[in-house]
Amino acid sequence: MLFLLGCSTYNQSIAPYYKSVSAGNYQQAEKDLSNTGALKKSRNKLLYLMEKGRISHLNAQYDTSNKYFNEADQLLDQGLTSVGDDAVGVLLNPAAQKYKGEDFEKFMIHYYKALNYLYLNKTEDAIVEARRITLQAQAQGDKFNNKDSRYSNDAFSLTLQGMLYERNNDINNAFISYRNAAEVYLKSPDKTYYGTTMPLGLQQDVIRTAKLNGFNTEADEFERTFGIKYEPAKPSEGGELIFFWENGRAPIKTQVDLFFSLIRNSNGDLFFTDAGGGILIPFNYDGDRSKVNTKSVESLRAAFPKYIAQAPYYTSATLTTNNEQIAFSKAEDINELAFKTLQQRMLNEMGKILSRLAVKKIAEYSIRAAAKSNGKTNDLLEGIGYGIQLYSLLSEKADTRNWQSLPASISYARIPLQKGDNKITISLKNAQGATETQTINVEGNGRLKFYNYATLK
Repeated sequence: MLFLLGCSTYNQSIAPYYKSVSAGNYQQAEKDLSNTGALKKSRNKLLYLMEKGRISHLNAQYDTSNKYFNEADQLLDQGLTSVGDDAVGVLLNPAAQKYKGEDFEKFMIHYYKALNYLYLNKTEDAIVEARRITLQAQAQGDKFNNKDSRYSNDAFSLTLQGMLYERNNDINNAFISYRNAAEVYLKSPDKTYYGTTMPLGLQQDVIRTAKLNGFNTEADEFERTFGIKYEPAKPSEGGELIFFWENGRAPIKTQVDLFFSLIRNSNGDLFFTDAGGGILIPFNYDGDRSKVNTKSVESLRAAFPKYIAQAPYYTSATLTTNNEQIAFSKAEDINELAFKTLQQRMLNEMGKILSRLAVKKIAEYSIRAAAKSNGKTNDLLEGIGYGIQLYSLLSEKADTRNWQSLPASISYARIPLQKGDNKITISLKNAQGATETQTINVEGNGRLKFYNYATLK
């Protein structure tokens, strides 16, 4: 029983790989990933494919990266839920089930696949990825009630979708995507979306593409809504560059233990409550509720996942090109997404975990009570009862898995390019105020180009 499951978190089990990623040693990280036993388990196949796709992308192996991401997509399309996997969750714990991916992780697959295709000059494949973003959004909409405030769309992915359509000179669909992204922000009570305010660049893109389509009424309405007057700049001869800055490291998951008791209200309904009485969760028990002894289900130890944020090494960045300094706008806060989406589903997660523990506890109590019937003790039944108790104790574990090579946030800037060679400098500032610079060369060819830069310290 002691070897039933290791007590380490997922982050600890992949520590060498994660350390190499954080150090920017991506070639070593690829080797570490291949040697990580935890990721070779079948239940972690989706995680393995996402990490392989990510590290291949960081190593500029774009074809290889999409090979892994496409396989991950196929897994998600086929579905990772089964009766057997559900049974594992009930009898053991969620960490023993197949990893099904966080909702925002599924959108991030499309982001990296689209960039891979663009870098391989496969524009049509990138457009297919843009359309898949819509399908992913629809799947999220089906999952949650449209009136629900939970994460059912992704503003950054819709913005990216507009950029991809614009890259393909499909200005009509570009406008629709930009507009849809803007509406995600506008529908929020505080006009923010999971830690990000609407980027000024997105506001300008909505108005600009509306005017290019001849939708002047819509353009005027959005100018009033955004409170800006937008005058399109003269197109640059060399086109434009969209520069993505992927900064910091995604939060890691750890385990937190809480204790609950089972209570019965005046109607005979069963509820779980924590020690402070601040949490009340219904227990939907399929058996005879009247025969459930609540005294037998006291002090349940339940293990829940909890995110821990990691402070990024770099706190800000700017771009400089042709003696012009350009600021970044944050477009995706993965830290905030992780914390908020886990919080939104926590009560549901608690209900599942506590129900599983209570069923085990009721079975244990029933067997131990039967072992002492008629004034005699049945050693075998008593032993089975203690065995169930020990099994419940040792098997309880939170699911601490997540796609950990993702950045904490993604910011972007749109840069005008001159015809021919362009030198673009990114200046990175850390918490101590020290600045580091990196210069890249981009060939301006009159089209919209993309570049992503990762600082995963």
